[in-house]
Amino acid sequence: MKKPTLFLSLIPVILLVFLLIINVIIFKDDATSGANQTALLLSALVAGFIGHFIQGVSYSKIEEGIVESLTSSISAMNILIVIGALIGMWILSGTVPAMIYYGLKLISPVIFLPVACIICCITALATGSSWSTTGTIGIALLGIGETLGLPSGLIAGAIVSGAYFGDKMSPLSDTTNLAAAMAGTDLFKHIRHMTFTTGPAIIIAIILYAIFGFFYSGQALDEQSILTIQETLDKHFHISPFLFIPPAVVLFMIRKRVSALPAIAFGILAGAVVALIFQGEMISQIMGDNSIKSFYTILTKVSYGGFEFETGHKVIDSLLNRGGMKGMLSTLWLIISAMILGGTLEATGMLQTIASAILKLVTGAGSLIGATLASCLFLNATASDQYLAIVVSGRMFKTAYDDYDLEPENLSRALEDSATVTSPLIPWNSCGAYESGVLGVSTLTYAPYAFFNYISPLIALFFAAMKIGIKKKVQDKA
Repeated sequence: MKKPTLFLSLIPVILLVFLLIINVIIFKDDATSGANQTALLLSALVAGFIGHFIQGVSYSKIEEGIVESLTSSISAMNILIVIGALIGMWILSGTVPAMIYYGLKLISPVIFLPVACIICCITALATGSSWSTTGTIGIALLGIGETLGLPSGLIAGAIVSGAYFGDKMSPLSDTTNLAAAMAGTDLFKHIRHMTFTTGPAIIIAIILYAIFGFFYSGQALDEQSILTIQETLDKHFHISPFLFIPPAVVLFMIRKRVSALPAIAFGILAGAVVALIFQGEMISQIMGDNSIKSFYTILTKVSYGGFEFETGHKVIDSLLNRGGMKGMLSTLWLIISAMILGGTLEATGMLQTIASAILKLVTGAGSLIGATLASCLFLNATASDQYLAIVVSGRMFKTAYDDYDLEPENLSRALEDSATVTSPLIPWNSCGAYESGVLGVSTLTYAPYAFFNYISPLIALFFAAMKIGIKKKVQDKA
């Protein structure tokens, strides 16, 4: 096998970028419904062609790389499927309607955006999961914000910002633990060191949300419209504080360090039980009776097909008619296509060649951190997975940080400042695809408003250039 040149390695990447730009121009928000998947697969085909016929890489090795890449994303895809069922079940149970109902009483349009961001910060910090945060409380917050008349992209941006701040800073987060492990540093040293860049980023983001909230407050629905929405929810759902039992179950299990998949599965079961106890009248309206067969049918349909019910109120129907495993299939297709490209690029050595070229540009500690940030962003866009971005960049740059006498927490912080937070900004990345699929807002619509997610790497880059907050190793005195 010949080592690919930088020119050959960049051909599939340039092709991908070109096709994705064309897709955005032609298909706009519908690009993730098939056009982007086609672009990813075509770029993977070109990469495989170059690898096999020019480099001499065997097809079996390329196939093995694809299988390994897909295997690494199985856990994420499993979570995506069950989150689809969770959303549908929590709407049927009345959990999401109750969150919207009470939220409209407590939150005003002026303070909604910063409050939504802070709520997601706290939830993700407590659970260690950005995905669980956006897939549960995020759905309800989106409904409340849209009801208050705020743009969906702005609301989703605040939700994603808060969720990824909490995920990044939580000791329960898998990416936080992975970044510390790849750099070879203590978990809590890593978290403390991240406050230099992450703290200012979230403060700036919350201030911006407060400004935007004030700007949009005049466009909010009037009190009578909000009252009508609450009355419609109360008419069709039995609204009660007991409807918060399903999210309480999920939060309790995650706090007990139960893995995300079984915790969400228990959340679905809790939602089903609550639906049967409190929403019998709703189920009867949908199915025509309250027989065991009807209960089984509605629970199954909502799990795979999502919640479907016409209340007669357009705003409520647009908020609640969603969810189900079926609704996640296009997102799964996008992730699978992205993993095929990532596996092909890694198996042919193209990723390593591009990363090595980046490393050659390093001239000092500041540029080393900058190169790490750039490498993580590049891998997020090509390998399409934040875990792969953390692992490959961490493995590649670890020795260089030692050579420059930098403490390993500098590396772990750089990995998170880019790999973790930029992943939801890329439509074909597993995180971008997930957030878009769960929230029902395209990645390109919310990305400009996910302030924390691009302010964080920019601050990290500025600090690196100014040599601020870079921790050197303490040399033992002779």
